[in-house]
Amino acid sequence: QVQLVESGGGLVQAGESLRLSCTVPGRTFSPSAMGWYRQAPGKEREFVAALRWSGGSEYGTEAVKDRFTISRDRVKNTVYLQMNSLKPEDTAVYYCFANRAGWGDRYWGQGTQVTVSS
Repeated sequence: QVQLVESGGGLVQAGESLRLSCTVPGRTFSPSAMGWYRQAPGKEREFVAALRWSGGSEYGTEAVKDRFTISRDRVKNTVYLQMNSLKPEDTAVYYCFANRAGWGDRYWGQGTQVTVSS
């Protein structure tokens, strides 16, 4: 079972930025799409953003779209989530996913904690 490799979480103050990254390890498969969900304590997992390898991206909410940017490195099979103007309500564990091209299955990262203090 392949687990994606995430990094970049941490503790920041409101208004600061973080960049998360997520990689398909060892180029074990080619993704058709990669993206992020997040889960705050006591809440359900929430879609944040996704990017299709063929082009195009989507965001979960307008509030996220205004502050977060998803991008990719096709050569490295890596996706990034640039998060600016962070707010305490962005505090959550962020989970990366990748859809395997041609197979229809999905793989996940281990999760990375993002904590935003007010």
